[in-house]
Amino acid sequence: MDKPGRELGSVRYLVDDVGAAVDFYGGVLGFRVGFDARPAVAELVRGSLRLLVSGPVSSAGRPMPDGRVPAPGGWNRIHLLVDDIDAEVARLTAAGVPFRNEVLDGPGGRQVLVEDPCGNPVELFQPAGG
Repeated sequence: MDKPGRELGSVRYLVDDVGAAVDFYGGVLGFRVGFDARPAVAELVRGSLRLLVSGPVSSAGRPMPDGRVPAPGGWNRIHLLVDDIDAEVARLTAAGVPFRNEVLDGPGGRQVLVEDPCGNPVELFQPAGG
């Protein structure tokens, strides 16, 4: 149980292009690339989050026994804290990153959803009060 990487929270995203996902998370959102087995899968790390991006040729992309095929683009998402959501929105807009919505204000803070190149959502969240 005490193997490297086990202290990180892990999320797996299904993607249709592992290279594009690595470029987005590594180049745009500041993740570092760990394990890289493109085109099947790559590991990206930011802080204590380990994100596995798995393509169609990975074991995670194989059809289920009932014939359903795993696909990207649902509504579950990783949640990244930011210090200045307006600055992040401006930076990502300039980089051509698509958004699912406008910035929303709520009792806990401000949030917006961006999409990775495969349609998976990433929530950027600025907590209320700093």
